[in-house]
Amino acid sequence: MTHSTLAGAPFVATQNNALYLEGVELAALARTHGTPLFVYSKAAMLSALAAYQRGFAGRNARICYAMKANSSLAVLQVFAQAGCGFDIVSGGELQRVIVAGGDAAKVIFSGVGKTRTEMRQALEAGIACFNVESEAELEVLSEVAQSMGQRAPVSIRVNPNVDAKTHPYISTGLKGNKFGVAHERALQTYQRAASLPGLEVRGIDCHIGSQITESTPYLDAMDRVLDLVQAIEAAGIEIHHIDFGGGLGINYNGDTPPAADALWAQLLAKLDARGYGQRQLMIEPGRSLVGNAGVCLTEVLYLKPGEQKNFCIVDAAMNDLPRPAMYEAFHQIVPLAQRSGEAVTYDVVGPICESGDWLGRDRSLIVQTGDVLAVLSTGAYCMAMASNYNTRGRAAEILVDGDKAHVIRRRESFADQIACEALVR
Repeated sequence: MTHSTLAGAPFVATQNNALYLEGVELAALARTHGTPLFVYSKAAMLSALAAYQRGFAGRNARICYAMKANSSLAVLQVFAQAGCGFDIVSGGELQRVIVAGGDAAKVIFSGVGKTRTEMRQALEAGIACFNVESEAELEVLSEVAQSMGQRAPVSIRVNPNVDAKTHPYISTGLKGNKFGVAHERALQTYQRAASLPGLEVRGIDCHIGSQITESTPYLDAMDRVLDLVQAIEAAGIEIHHIDFGGGLGINYNGDTPPAADALWAQLLAKLDARGYGQRQLMIEPGRSLVGNAGVCLTEVLYLKPGEQKNFCIVDAAMNDLPRPAMYEAFHQIVPLAQRSGEAVTYDVVGPICESGDWLGRDRSLIVQTGDVLAVLSTGAYCMAMASNYNTRGRAAEILVDGDKAHVIRRRESFADQIACEALVR
C-alpha cells in the first residue's frame, strides 16, 4: 500500500487505485449513502490543530475555532473535546457550541451586527469576550449589560488597513471593508469603552482576511496592533489579551501558505522582541483547521459534448458547493475510478438553473456516466453555506475516524425543507 496526498487531503492510494479517507473507501461510502455526500477526516482536523498547538507550546494562548467555516455539530464536538474555544458570529452559533459540548466561557463573539437579543443571550451564557466592531455597538452593549446588572467583557476589533492579498470578498482588514474600527480612531474608541459603565475592557482584536498564503500581512498587522497596545496602555487602559484572528490559507491548487507552527514562530518572535510575549494570546483559525479535511462526492449524471465546451454534469451543485460560484474558487476534482483512455477537457457543472452553477472549469478527466468524483478541500465554507435553492435537499455528512464512518447529518428530505412553511387557509 502506498500513501499519497492530494491537495493536502489525507488520502491513501491502494494497489487498485481506490481512494480512501483514513481507513474508509470513498466509493463504498458513495454506494451506501448516495451523493452528493460530504466526508470529513477527524485525523486531518486534529493534525491541523496540532500545528497550532505546537506553535503555542509554553505560551498563554487560546485557540478558538472560527466555526462559520463548518458548524456541523460533530465537527464542533471534535474541537470541543480537543480543548478549543470557539469564535462565533451569531446567537445560533452559540447555541450550536453549547449543544456540541463546548464551553461558553471559551467563546469569543465577533461580527458587525450583533442584536440586543444576541447580546443578552451571550451574557447569560457567560462568554469570554465580545469582539466589538463599532462605536455604536459599544453603546448598545453597555446598555444591555447594565440592564442585566452585568459588565460585558470587550475587546475592540481594529482595522489595521493591511492588505491580506486575498479575494476582495474575504478581505476584512482594509479601510473599505465593513469590519472593525479604523486604526486612527482606535485610541478614542478605547477611551469611550473604558468610560461606559456596562463594559470591561479586556483585549484588542485584529482580523485581516481569509485564505491568506503569505506571512507578511500578519507581521505588518501585528506591528500596527502592538503600536496601538502601547498607546492604549499609555492612556491608562490595560490590555489583558491580544487576539490576532485567523485567516491562514490552505492548499487548494498549489497554494503554499506557511505552516501554522512556522507562522507563529515568526509572530511570537516579533511579540517577544517588542516585550509582549507573555500576554494572553487568542487566535481564531477556521478554514485552516477543516478545509483540507473534507471531500464532496458527486456522481456524473451526463457527459454533454459541445462546439465550444464539453460539460460533465454532476449531481452536486452551487447550493452544495457555493465557493466556485461566489468567488470563482478552485477545488481539485478527482475521479474515484481510475480509468484508462484519452482525457477530455470538461467544465464540471451542476443541475441548478444558473450559468454560474459550476464546480470546476477546463478540467482534464477520464470519466463515464455513473462515475463518482471527489471534489477536494471542501471541509470549509461549503456545507456551512449550503442552501435549498431549486428545492434541493442539503447533502448528508460523514465523519471518518480511522476505519469507522459516522453519519453526522442525514440527507435532507422534502419534508424537512417545508417543515416551517404553511399554506394560506
